[in-house]
Amino acid sequence: MLILTEWKEPMLVHEVQPSGPVPTVCDDEGIYPYTSFTSTAERPALRKLRMIAIENEWLKVTVCPDLGGKIHSILEKASGKQMLFDAGSVRPVRILPRMAFISGGIEVSFPIAHTPVQIEAVHARAEQIGDRLYIWCGEREVRYGMHWTVEYSLGEQDRFLTQRATFVNPTSQPHAWMSWSNAALAARPDSEFHFPAGPVLRHADVLEETAWDAGRDYRLADFDRMQGFFWRKPDVHAFGMFTPSLGCGLYHIADPAQTPGIKLWLYGLGRHESWAHQTAYRKESYVEIQAGPLLEQADNTKLQPGGRHTHTEFWIPSTERLNIRELSLPAPQLVDVGRVPLFDWADRAVTAPWLAVLDAYGSGDASLLPTPPEPESGCWPPSGMEQLGAALQWAARSAGDAADGPLWSYYQAVWLAGTGLMDEAIRLLQSVQLDCAFALLGRLYREIKQDYAASRTAYDSIESAAWQLHPQLFIERDLTLDAIGRITLEEREDWFKLVDSLQDDGLAERKAALLLERGEPQAAKALLAEHRFGCIHQRYERTMLWMRIHEALGQTDVDVPAQLGEDDLAIYGAYRVSDTPE
Repeated sequence: MLILTEWKEPMLVHEVQPSGPVPTVCDDEGIYPYTSFTSTAERPALRKLRMIAIENEWLKVTVCPDLGGKIHSILEKASGKQMLFDAGSVRPVRILPRMAFISGGIEVSFPIAHTPVQIEAVHARAEQIGDRLYIWCGEREVRYGMHWTVEYSLGEQDRFLTQRATFVNPTSQPHAWMSWSNAALAARPDSEFHFPAGPVLRHADVLEETAWDAGRDYRLADFDRMQGFFWRKPDVHAFGMFTPSLGCGLYHIADPAQTPGIKLWLYGLGRHESWAHQTAYRKESYVEIQAGPLLEQADNTKLQPGGRHTHTEFWIPSTERLNIRELSLPAPQLVDVGRVPLFDWADRAVTAPWLAVLDAYGSGDASLLPTPPEPESGCWPPSGMEQLGAALQWAARSAGDAADGPLWSYYQAVWLAGTGLMDEAIRLLQSVQLDCAFALLGRLYREIKQDYAASRTAYDSIESAAWQLHPQLFIERDLTLDAIGRITLEEREDWFKLVDSLQDDGLAERKAALLLERGEPQAAKALLAEHRFGCIHQRYERTMLWMRIHEALGQTDVDVPAQLGEDDLAIYGAYRVSDTPE
């Protein structure tokens, strides 16, 4: 018995607030060409999301193409138990690459850790071939222009889910990539971790190599903080977690020649549990068990032009604890990898105008050019569209002195910067007299050239008061003025008087830095201590500022308060495989 169904599921979705109008080139808290986010609405909206389910007599697996193609649930039908953590809503939290991570289900990432399309719709197809059901999800990603497809399949007698990922590089350049499959499971104090013995890299407040002991039982109650483990030389390539109080668990196995990476991430019991609660509708923690074709999250590799990578892995739901040393690698008969669909660009508002530009360029008919997106829209030309730079140059020349001409030139410069051609981008931006061009030019002068005087001039050239006072632009300018030195203190103070009613995390952080620079460390400390900061993973600007404040106060051995909203993990992990596309 095989059943394939599709429907729209009402879900609670917390909307996210974009960071601002400046493209995410050279953005420490973003990844070009994706929009990054600064906050999440407390009250959700109701949205219907596309669901596709495949099921046999034993299992029902539901996939959500509207959430990046993730597995939404795995139901063990005999017991009626859901094997995966259900967050209860789509509630993004701050973590790279886009500051919009959502928990629950099984996420498959590519080409960077924590897939940037977690909250985006991707292509999906489903069909039965022989005695097997298939769901394929994927797209042509906009950062590098590579295809990714994840395939989920279920045979008539399977008591496991087969997952196969295919990555293809159709571009003319090699591109870096990584991939992890990240399964979230509901955590309880009695949750048991069944993982291989051997050396592991432990990522907590320190990075250290330790050992996972085969003779010891590991439970969530044994851990009192958030931390991750990467297996260096596992003695077996199966792993999983089982929770007796829930009566269910999930195990993973794969061929180590294809999928050697094994990771465990947990929040532990105690002070860090609240970090897990941010992504869910209720105060319930979760654990992530992960696998991938690379050994560690700091690793990446290159996919050459025309190159293809495929790896297969298996998820085994269970209502009883399993012995990982007795699990056998399944060998289902899958369709030939050549039949796996490679999807094109996803149909999104941020891709449509650029595809129209490419179509017009290909036809040579300038009358087919669309109206360029408004600079405030956050719709930036994808670096993964290789011919787009030439097409935008053609669009600018075709528009000539018309109103669209400078804006097409601006987008050409954005595309150049997004593909790593910074000098060319800066030269072109210098010729564009638009506020959006001045804003990006100010950042590039500061981040690429360390020319703070030129950066200041660019920001001073912005005419719109709304652009000047947008928190993103305000912070960018303040960073430039701060880099110039104490001679700008009075100017910075004057700017802060214009926004002293706003309760923005970034503004509060920069105001505290100003107070410290002005010689008022106690006031800076009070501001940080009193502001309610949102939590953010693997960012430590406020932590470092807090330490500098106490150094100015002559205080050492200082605890960093939780209200600063930054974790205490050691800096580690390549959430982004490079700062600019290669």
